[in-house]
Formats: sequence, structure tokens, C-alpha cells
Amino acid sequence: MLGGAMTAVIALAAKRGNTLPGILPLFPLFGFIALMMIAAKNDISAFRETCLASAKTLPAYLAFVVTCYVGVAFVPAPQTVFLGLFVWALAAWIVFTSFR
Repeated sequence: MLGGAMTAVIALAAKRGNTLPGILPLFPLFGFIALMMIAAKNDISAFRETCLASAKTLPAYLAFVVTCYVGVAFVPAPQTVFLGLFVWALAAWIVFTSFR
């Protein structure tokens, strides 16, 4: 329900401007949910491991955003987003297989 609510807020914000819809997805909603579930276990090492795993996703997200920013000059926006998703998946695979 929280994810659906955030999607609705992003859709409403997109009607009023371009900056806020770009910032809202960075709200750590799913990270918050995941960390609260791990915190319920009262296992500090598991909590810290989850935090580190979350931090490892940052390079993949940056690769996605940079691909979209650069790619839109060459390819239509919808295709650029799909290209960005591919680059995100590739970057995530590289990060998670290289840094175990």
C-alpha cells in the first residue's frame, strides 16, 4: 500500500513540475520497510549486512540515471528508460558478483 501511495504522489507531482518526481523515488521507502523487518530480528550483524547490501545498489542506480540522462539525446525517452534498466541490471550484476 505504501508503494502504491508513493506512486500516486509521484504521478501528482509530475503534473506540477519535473524536480520533485525525480527526487521522490529516492525516498527510502522500501529500504525502510526492509530494515524494519530485519530490525525486528534484533540481530545487529544482519541489520548492518542489509545496510551494506543497500549501499551496493547505489552504483547501479547511478548507472541507470546517467544512462537515461545521456541516452535521451540519442534515443526516444521510453527506449532510453529501457536501456537504463538494462544498464542497471548489468551494473547490479557486476557489483554483486565482484564484491561479495
